[in-house]
Amino acid sequence: MPSSPNGTALRISSAKSSLTFLMDSPLEKIDGEAAASVSGELSIDLEDLTKSRALVEVDLDKLVLYQQRRGDEATDYGERKKNDRQNEHARDWLQIVPHEGEVTPEQAAQNRVAEFRIDTIETATPNVRAQSGAERKVTATVSGDFRLHGRKARQTAKVELSFRFAGDKLASLDVKTVSPMSVNLEQYEINPRDGAGKFVKTISDAVSGSHKGKLQREAPVMLQFSAKPK
Repeated sequence: MPSSPNGTALRISSAKSSLTFLMDSPLEKIDGEAAASVSGELSIDLEDLTKSRALVEVDLDKLVLYQQRRGDEATDYGERKKNDRQNEHARDWLQIVPHEGEVTPEQAAQNRVAEFRIDTIETATPNVRAQSGAERKVTATVSGDFRLHGRKARQTAKVELSFRFAGDKLASLDVKTVSPMSVNLEQYEINPRDGAGKFVKTISDAVSGSHKGKLQREAPVMLQFSAKPK
């Protein structure tokens, strides 16, 4: 866990957290929700937020997918439904299910957790203590290393931070993205796989081939969670 010298240590409450996304394509909408899936720790410098750090983790095994379909772009989308086979496929694409000769239990356990290690925070109002009131809100842009499917890349997200105080003492912090964080599936090598976990094709081939009009390369992710001092 990264920390800042004058940081207040907070722990994320998984029960009040969620990750959602919507992949909106011409013929099919796929949305996902992972309720109570976020955990991690934060080190928040209330006098200079730019010195704050955070480690945010998401349990992808809690992800549930839903879909809406339509025959062509002239008709309406159908009812939003959970497709069990699609959820099985998603777990194979993410490789969070062990398959002999393809994915070991240890690899599946590592792939199950997505990690956002935040090391850069930019905001026009870095001093929270200079504000007044029981609730103080700050908008910020956070950046850091995002690890997904065993691959790591830099990601950036715009967030709203809602600080709640009891007197001059921080009582809790609510964090939510104010616009989707775009996760490129190809960048993290999340590709179609069969029921045995074997590689089938790249996501680019899928988007331009059999999944044309039904799938996108980008997953726009929204995140929210609450944290309290340890």
